[in-house]
This record gives sequence, structure tokens and C-alpha cells, in this order.
Amino acid sequence: MYNKELTKGTLQPIILKLISESDKMYGYEITQKVKELTKGKIDISEGALYPILHKMEADKVLDTEKIYIGKRVRKYYKITESGKKVAMEITNELNDFIATLSLIFNEKKLVR
Repeated sequence: MYNKELTKGTLQPIILKLISESDKMYGYEITQKVKELTKGKIDISEGALYPILHKMEADKVLDTEKIYIGKRVRKYYKITESGKKVAMEITNELNDFIATLSLIFNEKKLVR
């Protein structure tokens, strides 16, 4: 599992990417999907997940829908039209950042 400090700035883009690629997702489903896709290397705690979801909801990036599952209420998150643009911008910025990091951290070939 990666260091929490290392993944801290990437949680919002990860969450937004997953929700944008599906119709709607609920919190536990998001944590399990991240764990599955990363083979357990990234583990999003509820304490980290829900503040991010609530902020994106307040920023109108996400919309919510409550569905009753028996006596329990499950809150689903789905991306808004403006959220789709935000998701695309964050994905492009993150891909550029990863490419920039690779310039620093990939081994340099020796020039003779």
C-alpha cells in the first residue's frame, strides 16, 4: 500500500474518474473499486472519501440520489454536466503531471 501522503493529492481525481465512467456509485462501492483496480495499493478510508465527495457535491461537480435498500438509505453519486468538464481537465492535468514526474524519476540513459 502506498504512503498516504503520496496518494493524498490524487484521491479526488481517482474518485471523479471512477464516477465519470459509471452511471452512479456509492461510497463503499468506490472504495472497493479503487482497491480492486490498484490491487490494494491504494486504500481510500471513509474519513478521506466522504469529505471529498461532499466538497464535490457542494461545488456542483457531483449530484446525489438517495435510494432505499430495505430500511437503509444508500446515497449514490453521479457526475453533473459541469463535472464532466472538470473530470476531463483533471485527467489531462494528472496525465501531464505523471509525464513530468517520469522525466525526474525514470533512470537516465548514460550518454557516452
